[in-house]
Amino acid sequence: MNVSASTNNPAGQLQADGYLKLPKLFEPAEVAAMLNCLESATAGAPDARRSREVFAIRDVLGKVPDLVPLLHTPALCKLLSQLFSGGCHSVKSIYFDKPALSNWFVPWHQDLMINVDRRTDLAGFGPWTSKAEGVSVQPPLAILQNSCTIRIHLDDCDASNGALHVVPGSHQLGVVLPAALPGLTQHSTVCEVPAGGVMLMRPLVLHASNRSTSNQPRRVLHLEFSASELPAGLHWRERRFARWQG
Repeated sequence: MNVSASTNNPAGQLQADGYLKLPKLFEPAEVAAMLNCLESATAGAPDARRSREVFAIRDVLGKVPDLVPLLHTPALCKLLSQLFSGGCHSVKSIYFDKPALSNWFVPWHQDLMINVDRRTDLAGFGPWTSKAEGVSVQPPLAILQNSCTIRIHLDDCDASNGALHVVPGSHQLGVVLPAALPGLTQHSTVCEVPAGGVMLMRPLVLHASNRSTSNQPRRVLHLEFSASELPAGLHWRERRFARWQG
């Protein structure tokens, strides 16, 4: 439950590099409780995306509310207080299960879209997309820059079972065009994280995930937090909790 001594200034390190690894944020018993909760709640879930390659549940905090008190630990609340001194709210949650030897990979990209409750005409917002789960939009850069993703690793994760690759500092480049990717992704780093550890990243940092060559699964809770309020008439679709700092 203790944040590593290297995280005396997690906000500063995150701002400098665009990502940060904390190897021991959750104890083994806390990880086991999360896995038990997820396995009990998602067995046969009709709205989960399942295949031999991937299992994913979007808006997992809304669909598995029993998970929330397990996540609301002193260690996570302290971390969020360090990242968002004025408070924050959760705005997106996904449970990813990358099975052993999965051929599923994710190409280089930035997380540019946010989930909202409706489509409306607002300056600086767009493009828009509409999928079965709802509406998403690319917001102004200021909103993305005021957000942070926390990936909670429920298994040991290394290069063999789909650890994320990131390009340090790429979040400072703004929105990167596809044509620029080859010149930027040659000097990436692999973010190996043990079970119970977390990886933090800014939405604009370039990241990717390779296929798995291991017999080990890679289960991750992907949580996005923001301190931004959206303009009048637009709301975060998955905003669940006003404050996570305790």
